Amino acid sequence: MGFCDDVKAAAEQIAAAQEVTIISHIDADGIACEAILSQAVSRLEIPVKSVFVRQLEPLTMPQVPADSSLKVFADLGAGQQNLMRDRGFTDKEILIIDHHVSQPVEGCQYTQVNCLPYGFTRMSAAGVSYLVSKELDSANTDLAMLAVIGNVGDMMAREKCGLVGPARDIIVEDGARHGSVEVRKKDLNCYGTSTRPLHLSLAYNDDPFIKGITNNPEGARQFLKRLGIRQQAPDGRWYVWEEIPVEDKRTVISALAEQLMANGEKLDRLLAETYGFPLETPRTPLRNAQEYATVLNACGRWSKPQVGGAILRGDRGQAYRDAEHMLTNHRSIIRDLLQFIIDTGVKELENLQWLHVGGRYPDTIVGIGAGMALSKLNSSKPILIMCEVPEDRNLTKVSMRTNERVVEKGIDLQQALASASAEYGGGGGGHKIAAGAYIPKTAEQEFVERVNRILGEQFAAACPGHR
Repeated sequence: MGFCDDVKAAAEQIAAAQEVTIISHIDADGIACEAILSQAVSRLEIPVKSVFVRQLEPLTMPQVPADSSLKVFADLGAGQQNLMRDRGFTDKEILIIDHHVSQPVEGCQYTQVNCLPYGFTRMSAAGVSYLVSKELDSANTDLAMLAVIGNVGDMMAREKCGLVGPARDIIVEDGARHGSVEVRKKDLNCYGTSTRPLHLSLAYNDDPFIKGITNNPEGARQFLKRLGIRQQAPDGRWYVWEEIPVEDKRTVISALAEQLMANGEKLDRLLAETYGFPLETPRTPLRNAQEYATVLNACGRWSKPQVGGAILRGDRGQAYRDAEHMLTNHRSIIRDLLQFIIDTGVKELENLQWLHVGGRYPDTIVGIGAGMALSKLNSSKPILIMCEVPEDRNLTKVSMRTNERVVEKGIDLQQALASASAEYGGGGGGHKIAAGAYIPKTAEQEFVERVNRILGEQFAAACPGHR
């Protein structure tokens, strides 16, 4: 059996179901999964309902209904099959659509379609969900755009500065042919190109880090001024990257390249393939994949994933207004978290830097803050942030982030957190570049030291000269 056979088997199981329940994660990838699958199932006139969970664990398993429906776990489940077995679900009741490391259990052979075992490491669960939906009906290519958002939101485009493999060759191409996705092959590798004033977009970007511009809004504004780039419209409105003329874009990119070279930096992160949505309103966060995914993440992180799903289905009324409010709040809290991390400072060990934020911030956003703080700290070391879990004061949430350069040196945060958390009776997972875990509160200090040793072993295995 190959990956295509697994996709076909999953589609057949869904098509044969009398009713379906989708259990999905609350991040951009999980929300996109739910929107793709629920629409594909509905189009077959099969009754479908959805459940979103922050994490698949004993506390959340009761949210999964014990009824006769086919339970489709999306963007989770591969590593938690023991919970399904313990709940008493049979093989025929379960379908797993995932891209995380699978951990089968004795006595159960749950149907699973997972791209990871086949070497497709740069495709998210939304991508797998789309392939299953397309297998259900080839007319479902309008859902490709949703899969692009899920993939980009799950950082599948980050390492290679664009999507690769089936996510690019099948999903992006389907979206482009449908007309809902616009591919920009050599665009500026920068966040906020649809909504942020150009100088702020440059200043808040740290991939690549450009001396004199990154973390320096006034420096970025003066840089553009020296180039003769018109930054404001006659009415005083600031232009965004998407709006400036092609010739001005070339001028900016060339000057940025010169700036990088002058400081001995590589140019490999300056340009990226980006994905825009021409049918969406200009100057809104729904205009490109990165910012759209941020909207979905804001909805999920503030316990309203259904709002994100409604937007993916086309709601531009109340759902979108609610999402805008959550996005504003989301950004405000994250800015506050980032400043707290910088002001408080981190403790540095040999292979990581870490901080405990207590109960000051929601456990759903500490990972985002960790990722943003890296550029302002020691970016050569992964960052680990811990926080309290409101639902269970005996647990601690752990989030870790690093960057591509560190991953290239052999670091795998998913492996580190999964291994370390298991030693203390907890659980963890994620990806090489970003991962999370739950551990007993009593094990915090020991856990940090254990992760530090594991990272040291990873560094040493990849680079024997590392100390």
